[in-house]
Amino acid sequence: MDEEQRQTWEEFRELVTMEPAELEKWLETEESRGAGQSKDGGESTGHASGRRILTILRTSKDDLSDEDYGHMRKVVGYIRRHLAQRPSGDVRDTRWRHSLMNWGHDPLA
Repeated sequence: MDEEQRQTWEEFRELVTMEPAELEKWLETEESRGAGQSKDGGESTGHASGRRILTILRTSKDDLSDEDYGHMRKVVGYIRRHLAQRPSGDVRDTRWRHSLMNWGHDPLA
């Protein structure tokens, strides 16, 4: 693992706060499917990302591919940008939180 991969891994593990079983259960909900945008009316980008995150979390660090690290960087960037847009008030049942949860981050955890 090179320095860039090490840093990506650390940032990914810091920002992806949901455990695999928790994320898997979340992705099965209607709230999860209803959050985010889709290009063709099908699965949202965030929901698809959540499924990919599950695979990454369940893969040994030594077996991660360059493509996995690329997705991890995308996840880190998305979560950071989205956190900066936090709405005021109670976010418990908002699309903002649901979208973040699709990307493996629960801002209330």
